[in-house]
Order: sequence, then structure tokens, then C-alpha cells
Amino acid sequence: MIKVINVVGARPNFMKIAPIQREMSKYSNIKPVLVHTGQHYDKRMSKFFFNDLQLPEPDIYLGVGSGTHAEQTAKIMTHFEKILNEEKPDLVLVVGDVNSTAACSLVAAKMNTKIAHVEAGLRSFDRTMPEEINRLVTDVLSDLLFVTEKSGLENLKREGIADHKVHFVGHVMIDSLIYFKPKADQSAILDELNLTPGEYGVITLHRPSNVDNKQNFEKLLNAFAQIEQRLPLIFPIHPRSQKMIDQFGLREKVEKMSNLRLLDPLGYLDFMKLLHNAKLVLTDSGGIQEETTFLGIPCITMRENTERPITVEIGTNVLVGTDTQRIVLEAEKILDGNAKKGQIPELWDGHAAERIVKIINEELS
Repeated sequence: MIKVINVVGARPNFMKIAPIQREMSKYSNIKPVLVHTGQHYDKRMSKFFFNDLQLPEPDIYLGVGSGTHAEQTAKIMTHFEKILNEEKPDLVLVVGDVNSTAACSLVAAKMNTKIAHVEAGLRSFDRTMPEEINRLVTDVLSDLLFVTEKSGLENLKREGIADHKVHFVGHVMIDSLIYFKPKADQSAILDELNLTPGEYGVITLHRPSNVDNKQNFEKLLNAFAQIEQRLPLIFPIHPRSQKMIDQFGLREKVEKMSNLRLLDPLGYLDFMKLLHNAKLVLTDSGGIQEETTFLGIPCITMRENTERPITVEIGTNVLVGTDTQRIVLEAEKILDGNAKKGQIPELWDGHAAERIVKIINEELS
């Protein structure tokens, strides 16, 4: 029996682990153990996501909660070491680039437990991003590296990772998007918000460089103020962004925008329905760049760089930084019917989890 600990820590991890857990359950010789570190500690949102993605309740919940990067990483490592001692797995599987990913990889490596990293090789080449540090650390420690796009293969080769460890498998997040699309289509969120498909935009914003910096946040809000005059904007707002609006004294500016609607964070299915039917998306997220590329939805990414270059090279994504006029210009292009046309990257076909679990089975049997 191959025992695999699947680690989730933050919401983006849930939709990446869901198809892997589901695929592992088809193998009689693989025993998946789901460990939730509790890095994202909003119980309501975690419950939403677990229900929406049909994930089983975590076998183990560490409940580490918030803190600085160092505090959170240390707490995860301390708790996870005990779990590894008790469970003695054959493999620890981590996804993405959050603190839980790097912390659990460090513990596993020091305890000589094999590590698989799903979404390996992505690079922004910007070490001011905490996620970039997590990606670099995790990849150098991993025994199996599962890559979503060709840039990942090039990056890992350049960094000296042995070819036999690296597998180009496609993207498990797209597996979830395809698998749950029929359920997402049944969401009543558009009716509840009185929205017409193709006649609104969606905003997501949470990156510290954008929301913890008053000058940048103000520049983004100035762009939204111009765009919302032509298109209603729906903004499921991250608690961090909500807090900073008040801290920076920007509430009045936000409330003046009659066509900007702030919502509480949404569950996966409601958010997917909103995304599927948007005219455009304004984001600083990583995963949303990929989901919009797959769905053919124009995406304006409010960052200076991206670790997912395929979304810009062949997808619907445009990088604009935090420059107000560049953001507005790109939005106007879309609204005037001149949106960038994209195509779906190689192997983003809904079968990435099948490839991953097949390789794990072959390597560990």
C-alpha cells in the first residue's frame, strides 16, 4: 500500500488537490491522507470550498492560523513533523506555492520522505514575492516535479533539476474547472446579483504589493472608477483588501463608484459561474490568469510580472502593472471589441490528475 499525504493550506490548493484525491481513490493500492494545515483559517470559506469541490473532510487538521511568514512556516513545520512521525507516509504531495507547500516540503526532506510538487517550475523571477521563494525551495527538494506549462520545463532544466524527476502533465486546476463546470452552470449567482452574461467585469485583488501599498491601491481604484462608468464591476473582496481600504482612508472613494459592487468572498462554484460569464477580469491572482485563458475570457493582470507566462504568450492575459491609464486602456480595448484572442495551452485537457497519479503509482510501486 502506497500511503500519500496530500497537503492543502490555502483556498487555491483545494481545487488542485480535489482531482488528485478523486483519482487516488480509484487505486486500491494507494491510500491518500488529506492534511489541512489551516493556513487559510476562515472556517466558513474552507467549508464552502470543501463542499463545492466534494473533498472529504480532512483526515488531519493542523489549525495553524495566521501570522508572519516566519511564524506561519514555523508553526506548520512543528505540527507537520509530528504528523510525519505518526503516519510514516511513502510520499508527501504538495501543490502550488503557499507557505504550507514549502514548510511541509522542508520537513519531509529532513525526514527522508519523498516529495511530489504539483505546479512545479513556475517562476516570476521576482524574489520580493514570498511565493517565489516557496516555489524555489519546494522544487529543489522534490523527487517528483509535475509541470503545468513549457516554461516550467525550461526553468527546472536551467536550475539543474534532473530530467528524470520532471513530468509535463498539464494542469489539475483545469481538471477541476472542467469537472465542476456543469455544477457551476447551475449556480444562481447571476440571478441573485441581477447580472446579464457578458455585461459585467470581475475584480480580484489581494496581493500585498497592491493592497498594502496606499499609492498602488489608489492607482488601481482610480482605474476601476473609470472602467465602472462603462461596465458594472463585481468585486468579491478579500478581507485584507477590505481592511486596507479603511486603513488608508479610501472608503469614500470606493463608495462613490455606484457601478462597483463589493461582495463577501464567494464559494468555488458561484465564483466560477461569475468568471465564466464575465466580459473581462481584473486580477492580481495567479490561478485566475490560467482559468480565464482556458475559458477565453479577457484578463487584465495588475502585476509587473507573472510566473505563468503561457497565459500572456498564447492566452487571453495582458500584464499591466499598477499604471492607471494602462489598465483603463486595456479595458477599453476589450469593451470596444478588440480583446486579445487566446488559445488553450497544451495538455490543459482535464486529465492532469490521471497522469500524476499514474506516475506516482509507477514510481512508488
